Amino acid sequence: MFNKILIANRGEIACRVIQTARKMGIASVAVYSDADRNARHVKLADEAVYIGPSASSESYLVVKKIINAALDTGAQAIHPGYGFLSENADLCRHCAANNLVFIGPPVDAILAMGSKSAAKKIMANADVPLVPGYHGEDQNPAVLKQAADSMGYPVLLKAAAGGGGKGMRAVYAEDEFDQALAAAKREAQTSFNDDLMLVEKYLQKPRHVEIQVFCDQHDNAVYLFERDCSLQRRHQKVIEEAPAPGLSEELRQRMGSAAIQAAKAINYQGAGTVEFLLDSSGAFFFMEMNTRLQVEHPVTEMITGQDLVEWQLRVANGETLPMRQDQLTIHGHAFEARIYAEDPDNDFLPSTGTLHQLRAPIESNHVRIDSGVVEGDEVSIFYDPMIAKLIVWDSDRARALKRLTDALSDFCINGVTSNIPFLYNLASTAAFRSGDVDTGFIEEHQDEIFHRRQEDLDYAAPLAAQAILAKRAERSKQLAEHSLEPSSPWHLTDNWRTTGIEQHSLAMLINDQPVQLKADTSVMPAGIKVVNNGEHHFSNSSDFNLFTPQGVFHCTEAQANLGLDEDNHSSGNLAAPMNGTVVTLLVEAGASVSKGQPLLVMEAMKMEHTIAAPTDGQVGEFFYQAGDLVDGGAELLIFVAADISAAL
Repeated sequence: MFNKILIANRGEIACRVIQTARKMGIASVAVYSDADRNARHVKLADEAVYIGPSASSESYLVVKKIINAALDTGAQAIHPGYGFLSENADLCRHCAANNLVFIGPPVDAILAMGSKSAAKKIMANADVPLVPGYHGEDQNPAVLKQAADSMGYPVLLKAAAGGGGKGMRAVYAEDEFDQALAAAKREAQTSFNDDLMLVEKYLQKPRHVEIQVFCDQHDNAVYLFERDCSLQRRHQKVIEEAPAPGLSEELRQRMGSAAIQAAKAINYQGAGTVEFLLDSSGAFFFMEMNTRLQVEHPVTEMITGQDLVEWQLRVANGETLPMRQDQLTIHGHAFEARIYAEDPDNDFLPSTGTLHQLRAPIESNHVRIDSGVVEGDEVSIFYDPMIAKLIVWDSDRARALKRLTDALSDFCINGVTSNIPFLYNLASTAAFRSGDVDTGFIEEHQDEIFHRRQEDLDYAAPLAAQAILAKRAERSKQLAEHSLEPSSPWHLTDNWRTTGIEQHSLAMLINDQPVQLKADTSVMPAGIKVVNNGEHHFSNSSDFNLFTPQGVFHCTEAQANLGLDEDNHSSGNLAAPMNGTVVTLLVEAGASVSKGQPLLVMEAMKMEHTIAAPTDGQVGEFFYQAGDLVDGGAELLIFVAADISAAL
C-alpha cells in the first residue's frame, strides 16, 4: 500500500480523503492557494504545499504545480477528488510520465467518456440503451413516421433549426403523428425558414438514476446499487438518496448490468458512475459516465457499509475488489442534502462572507457531516459555495426522511445566507415524501416549496403568532425574576381583560408577506421548532425561523404598519447582490434605459448575474469597471428613475 498520497483538491472532499488515508496509515499531502492558507484540509493533512494565487486557474487547475508538489514531498500517488482536475486526461498522463499513480481510471477511459458524442457511439456498440432518435436527412413523412413507430410513442418532433419551443410537438399515439408533423413543419418554416425535423423518444417526467460501479485491474467489476439524483436546480443536484424510491429489484439488476457493460466497454478501473434517465414506463437510457468519485458517494457508503475511498486506494494499488457482487447488499435508506451558501429566494445567487456561526447536528450512526469549513472561516468568491454535506441514514425511507428534516432544523449558520430553509421545504413536500420525484420536481412544485400560496400563510400565521406570544411570556418571566416586585401586574404580557378573554393584536412578516391577526393563545403544538438567530431559543430579536411539518417559514414580529406599504424601487443607487467581480458594463454613463434593460454583469463562483434597470430611467456614474472586485451591498452605479429625471 502507498505510504503517502497527495490530494489535488480542497474543501470537504480533501478532508474526506484525508480521513480514510489516516485510517489506513497513509500520510497525506494537501495543496492550497492564497485563499486556503488556513483552510481545514490544510490543517488536517500531514503536510501541505502552497501552489499559487486564489484563482483556481492559477493554482488547483495547474497540472505542473500538482505534479511538482507530489514529487517534492515524495508522494507515491495523487487522488484528484471531484471537480478541478479529477477528469483531466493530462494530469493522468503526467502522473504516468513521473512514476506517480493516478487514483482513478486509465487515460483512455477518461478520454472515451470526455466526449458525449464519442461516448454514445461506444455505448451503442456495447448495447447500452440510448435515448432513441432519428437525425437523418431523409425528410419523407413516411420515413419520419416509421422512425417514430419503431422507437415507440410518445415521441417529440423538433425543428432542427429550432429554439424556444417553436416547431416542436409531442406525439402520444400513432394516429396523431401526421397532423402533428404537418403543424410542426409549418411552424418551423415560419419561424426559421427551415422545416427540417428531428424525431426523438419523448421521456415523460424522467428520473435521474445513477449506478455506482467499481472495477479493478484484474477484470473484476461490481455495481454498488443506485442513487436517485432527480432533485436538481440549474442542472445541479440538491438532494440525493439511495436506494432509488420504488425501484424494483429486477430493474435494479438490469441497470446495474448495463452500467458494468458500459464500464467494461472502455476498460475502466476504479470508481465510476454511469448516469441514466429513467422514464415513467421503466425504460432507462444512458446519459453519461463520470470517471471519478461523485459528490453524493456517501449515501452509497451508508447503505452498503463500504468506504469507497478505501476501495479507490486499494484498486489503485493493484489489489482486487474488496467484495464480489453477491456479497454486496442494501441496508436501509440514506439521503444527502448539499448545504450551500446561496440565496434560493434570489435565483440561488451565491452568498459570500464569514461563517460567524456554524453549528452542525451531532454526528451518530444516523447522521454524518462532511465539511471543509469550520466556524470563523470565509466563504470566498473563488470556489464552489458548498458549506457541508448532510447525510442521514435509517432503516427505511420514511424514517430516514424524518432524520433529514430533524437534522436540517438543527443546523445553525449565520454570516452568510444558506439554502437550509429551501432544503427543509423541499424535503417536507407531500410529493417528495411519497417518492414521486423527477428532474422537473422543483419547477413543478416551486409554489409549494417557496410557500407562495395563501394556504401556506393561513397555516403559518397562527403558529408564528403562538411563537411570538411564547416569546413575550418568556420575556415577562425574565423581567419578573429580576424585578424587586415580581408579582407586579405591570410585568404581565397576557393581555388580561375583565371579560376573561386574553386577546393580542399582532403584525408580522411571514416570508416577507405582511400578516395581521388577533390571537388568544400561546400554546405551541408539538412538532414545531422555533430557531431564532441560529439559536434554539428566543432572544430579544423578533426575527426567527419556524420549522413545521409543512416547511420552514421566516417570520418577523412587526409594528402594526411595518411592511404593509409597498416598497418603491423606482430610483436610487443599485447595489451588488453578492461579493463578486464586474465582468462587463453593458451601457455607457448617461444613457437612457428601459425597465429590465441589462446594465452590467457580475460574476461570483463561476455564476453570472445581470444587474438590470428597475424602471425606465437614466444611468449616472458607474463606480466600478470590468475586472474590479466588489463587496456585496456596495453601490454599483447611480440610477435616476424617469419620473424623477423629468422633474429635475
